[in-house]
Amino acid sequence: MKIEFYDTTLRDGAQAAGISYSIADKKQIFSLLSSIGVDLVEGGDPASNPKDAEFFAEFSGKGLVAFGSTCRKGCAAEEDEGLCKLLNAGTDTVCIFGKTSLTHVREVLQASKEENLRMIADSVRFLRAHGKRVIFDAEHFFDGMKEDRAYALLCLKEAAEAGADTVTLCDTNGGTSPEDAYALTKAAVQALPDVRIGVHFHNDTGTAVASSLAGVSAGARQVQGTFLGFGERCGNANLSTVIADLILKNGCERTVELRSLTRTAHAVAEISNIPLDPAMPYVGAAAFAHKAGMHSDAVIKDASTFEHIRPEEVGNRDSILLSEVAGRSAVAKKLERLFPSLDKSDPKTKEILDMVKLLEMKGYQFDVADGSFVLLAERVMNAFKPSFELEHYCIKAVKPDGVNTAEVAIRVKGEVTSVTEKGNGPVNALDKALRAALAKHFPQIAEITLVDYKVRVVDSSAATGAMVRVLITSTDKKDTWTTVGVSTDIIEASWSALTDSFEYKLTGRGKIV
Repeated sequence: MKIEFYDTTLRDGAQAAGISYSIADKKQIFSLLSSIGVDLVEGGDPASNPKDAEFFAEFSGKGLVAFGSTCRKGCAAEEDEGLCKLLNAGTDTVCIFGKTSLTHVREVLQASKEENLRMIADSVRFLRAHGKRVIFDAEHFFDGMKEDRAYALLCLKEAAEAGADTVTLCDTNGGTSPEDAYALTKAAVQALPDVRIGVHFHNDTGTAVASSLAGVSAGARQVQGTFLGFGERCGNANLSTVIADLILKNGCERTVELRSLTRTAHAVAEISNIPLDPAMPYVGAAAFAHKAGMHSDAVIKDASTFEHIRPEEVGNRDSILLSEVAGRSAVAKKLERLFPSLDKSDPKTKEILDMVKLLEMKGYQFDVADGSFVLLAERVMNAFKPSFELEHYCIKAVKPDGVNTAEVAIRVKGEVTSVTEKGNGPVNALDKALRAALAKHFPQIAEITLVDYKVRVVDSSAATGAMVRVLITSTDKKDTWTTVGVSTDIIEASWSALTDSFEYKLTGRGKIV
C-alpha cells in the first residue's frame, strides 16, 4: 500500500503561535522534507501575503504545492484574483479548499447550496484546464457529514467530476474522534471509488495521529499534516509520527528515508526556533531513553524488551539515564565508552553509582546532565586532570544602573590570569570573564556557545534560602552537552555548571556517553 504524504508545515504550521518563517527558512524546510521523500510540501498561499507570493516567485521544486481557495461567491473562476495567483505560482500541483458544511455555506459564505457547488466545480475545472494537478481540501467535511451527509458527499463529487484527482477530508475544527474518522472516511471512499481520498486532522482532542491512521485504515491514500505537529490552536497531525507508524507498523511502502527522520525533525525544529519535545515519538531525545534500573538492565541485555523498534531505524539512538533509580548495569553501560577496560564488577562502578545517588539526593540531576556525569566518573576514576584552577571570583552589582561586573582569576600551569568583564546580569558577567580568561590559554573556548540556561528550586519550603539547581547546555556545533550545579547560592551553582561545561570541552572527551 502506497500512501502519499503531504506536508503543510510552511502554511498550516506557520499559523502556530510564535512561528514566523523567512523565505530562506521556507526554502530550507522544503529542501529537508523533499530530500527524505515527503511527496508534497505546501509552500503557502501566494494570494494571502507578500512573503508567500515572493517565495513562489523565487523558488520552485518538485513536489512544491501552492495553496488557495475556490473562487469567490458570484465571481467567475477565470476572473478570481486568488486563482490567478495560484496559476502564476508556477507549481505543478495546487490545493484549493472549499466549503462542505451547510452551516459554513449559509453563515460564512452567505451563499446558496448551488452557488457553493458552482464555486467548487468551476475552480477545479479552471485550474485543470491550465494543466494543474488539483487537490480539493474539503473544509469542515466531518462536521458537514453530521449536518447533511448527502450534501457533503455531493461537494466531493463535484470536485472529482470537475477534475480533482484527490479530495482531502479536513477535520477543520479538530473535534472528530478516531471512530468517526474511520466511519466517515469509509463513506467517502465508497462514494468515490475511483478518486484518491486524503485526510487532514487537527489535534484539538489530542487524537490527530490516531484519526489519520484510522482514515488510512478506512481507505484514505493521502495524509496531510505538519512535520512536527505544530499548527493553529492545538496543532495538526504530527506527520513524522504518522509516517513512521504507517511504514513501520502498517506495512506501507517505504517512500520516506526513515533513517533521516530524527535528523530532519531536529533541523525543522531548529529552523522553526522551537524546542523539540524530548518525548515526541520516534524522533525525540527521550523516545528511547531508559531511567528505571530494571528497565535499563533489561534493555542492556535485550533492547527489544523495552523498545518497540530499533532506534536506528528512524535515525535515533537509545540512552541510559542515570539517576537515583539507576542500577549498576546502567552505570557500567555508560562507562564502557569512557573506560573500555573497566569491568562491570569493578568496585569503582559501584562507587560511581553511589556517588550519583548521593548527589541526586542533594538536588543534582544526571539523567540530563550528561557532561557532568562524564566529569564525575573521571574524578572517581582519578582520570580527571583539571585544565585550570580557580584563584577567586568577585561580582559587583551597581543599582539602579543594573551594571554587573565580574572579576575572575584562574591559574593555568602556574600562570595566573585575571580578567574583569561587565554583563547584563551576574551570571552573564561571570561567564564573559571566565571565557576571556580561558581564551588566553585555550583558543577552542571560542567554539563554545551557550544553548540553554535553566534554574530550578529544589526545595521550595526554604523560600529564598532554598537549594537551586542550575543546568547549562552548551555546544561547539559538533556536540552538545549539559552540566549541572547545585547550591543555596545561585551564583555558586551557576559557576559549578559553567566550569564543568568548559572542562568537558577542554578534557577532549568530546562525545556524550
